[in-house]
This record gives sequence, structure tokens and C-alpha cells, in this order.
Amino acid sequence: MTNKHHISLITAITTLLLLAGAAPSWATQTHGEPEGLYVHQLAHLFFIFSMGLLIYWLRQRRLVRQKAWRYIQYGAMLFIVWNINTFGVHFLDEQVHLIQINQLDTWHLRIDTAQGQKYLGMIYYLAKLDHLLCVPALLCLYLGLRRLHHEPAPRSKEVSSS
Repeated sequence: MTNKHHISLITAITTLLLLAGAAPSWATQTHGEPEGLYVHQLAHLFFIFSMGLLIYWLRQRRLVRQKAWRYIQYGAMLFIVWNINTFGVHFLDEQVHLIQINQLDTWHLRIDTAQGQKYLGMIYYLAKLDHLLCVPALLCLYLGLRRLHHEPAPRSKEVSSS
């Protein structure tokens, strides 16, 4: 075996050992009460405001005419929706305690709602799929930045001195 093969084998074994010992990771994480949750919820609101401001300036300066900036704008819109969604999940999980999650076994959970409100359980379940908003937002941001990197910079009008 060559040195290159040894490195590949060690990397593969290390990766398998790390993955075998991994604990479950939930899509929407909980936070210590009450300060951690409040600060985290404020961060979601700040992120929503920031993305809204970014969209405003992109449109104000008419940068969305370029495809790269349009992708970035779409990413910002998806980030706003993702933050609103995640804010709501945190609210249901940790503030109003209307949702109770019970683990039945390794692969099965049961969502119990206050007063048996089935619709709330369905909304909660769908909202927990927040990666369906966040991943496309990151993809749009990536595509926009990649396009900006590859596009030539627009020529600025030179100011003639008198």
C-alpha cells in the first residue's frame, strides 16, 4: 500500500468512527430558559430586519437587474420566511408549551397538543421541516455570490475633471 492509500484508509476509518458515535441532532434546537431563548428570539427578529433591509437596498439601487443580485435577493426572502418559521417553532416549543414531543422508540415520535388540537400538531410538524427553507436560501446566496465572483465588474463612469 502506498502512503496515499494509508491516508485514505485512516480518513475513512476516522470518519466512520465519528459517525458511529454521533448523537441525534434535531433541526430546531432548544435553548436555556429564559435568557437564552429571549436572546435567540431577538436574534431571529434582527436577522429578519437585516434581510428586509438588504432587499430594500438591492431594489433601491436597482441591483436586482443583475442575475447575481437577484439570487441574493431570493436568498434573503427565503431567510426571512425561514426566520419567521423558526421563531414560531421556538415559540410553540419553549414559550407557550402547547406541544409535547414523546419519543416512542428510536425512529418514532408522537406529537401531542394541548386540548387535542390536531391541526396544531400538523402545523408544528411542517414547521419543523425548516431545512426546506434554509437550504434553498443558502443555495440562492451561494449562486448569487458565485455569479458575482465570475462576472466582470460593471464599468463605472469616469468623472472628467474641469
